[in-house]
Amino acid sequence: MANQENITSSPVAHGETPPNFPASQSLKRTPLYQMGVELKARFTSFGGWEMPIQYSSITQEHHAVRNTAGMFDISHMGKFTLQGKNLISQLEYLVPSDLSRLQPGQAQYTVLLNPQGGIIDDIIIYYQNTDSTGTQNLVIIVNASTTDKDKKWLLAHLDPNLVQFQDLSRDKILIAVQGPTATHHLQSLVTTDLSPIKAFGHLETTIFGKHAFLARTGYTGEDGFEVMVDSSVGIDLWQSLYNAGVVPCGLGCRDTLRLEAAMALYGQDIDDTTTPLEAGLGWLVHLDTKGDFIGREVLVQQKAQGISCKLVGLQTQGRNIPRHGYSVLYSKEVVGEVTSGTLSLTLGYPIALAYVPTQLAKLKQQLDVEIRGKAYPAVVVKRPFYRSKNRVTN
Repeated sequence: MANQENITSSPVAHGETPPNFPASQSLKRTPLYQMGVELKARFTSFGGWEMPIQYSSITQEHHAVRNTAGMFDISHMGKFTLQGKNLISQLEYLVPSDLSRLQPGQAQYTVLLNPQGGIIDDIIIYYQNTDSTGTQNLVIIVNASTTDKDKKWLLAHLDPNLVQFQDLSRDKILIAVQGPTATHHLQSLVTTDLSPIKAFGHLETTIFGKHAFLARTGYTGEDGFEVMVDSSVGIDLWQSLYNAGVVPCGLGCRDTLRLEAAMALYGQDIDDTTTPLEAGLGWLVHLDTKGDFIGREVLVQQKAQGISCKLVGLQTQGRNIPRHGYSVLYSKEVVGEVTSGTLSLTLGYPIALAYVPTQLAKLKQQLDVEIRGKAYPAVVVKRPFYRSKNRVTN
């Protein structure tokens, strides 16, 4: 559940007051919408939903996640359950990652690819179990703005005689609880011991006596869990966490947090025209250990011939913040484009992701970013920009 799609429909720079968009009949609302209203959250149009961009301030919420615990309403994201025989082997054809090594209770972050090797969406596949009849049970979480597209793609490529597909996107609440004390807060609400759960591990348990799906995943670079429950349970869970001091957080700080962790944003850093090799997601591509999959030929060719461009991390100085769409320069010529950029609230300097020619993608490469018509120095740096000491490993 670590993925998140484009929020540039309402760009908000650090220090700016985000707009409070009027309600629209065409925008969907999560079951936690009213809780946001009561907390005087500022809302924005996002992926077809009316979502909180901040509750207090982006800075406060950002630091809460880095230092204590924050919670996010991510109920807008797509939530699918799949049951069927040979289900994992069917999914193998749709992604470049080797799913055969997945064990029950484990998950795989990966990407759906089109025939050109472009990224349809980045998703997480959670392998729950295989029952006594040989039926495999999975949960797949996808981005909100691509939910319909992903659903159609999956249904078009999975055997309807073997797979039962259920879309729970509007039926379940999804809450991300993130930060160094996130697990402590959740542990007080469940009887199952959460400490043995590794990164990308997950389990089924109960909260307030009702079924709950918990996964040790997130989109902030911190430790934490994402919790999927029925609406009535989710509202009580949100209130209980709030009463315990967990800070409500909006999409504004979710973006600054994920960028510090160099996590891709669908629709900006990756899309249907970028391949995982170009996007720095080569670790998801397992050409040597799996068979055929959609887009394989393109990736094999890129591996052999090399890629022409690559997503890199950039650092600038002072308050010269690269933003989405800004040009990247080399010897005064435009050579690339910034896909995401912000002032890192943890590190204290501007950071960005950008596509540049491969020959200019090496660490310490000196470049420039054009900001309001003027060129400012930038340097290629290692990603992630920030690595938490609190994160658990696989």
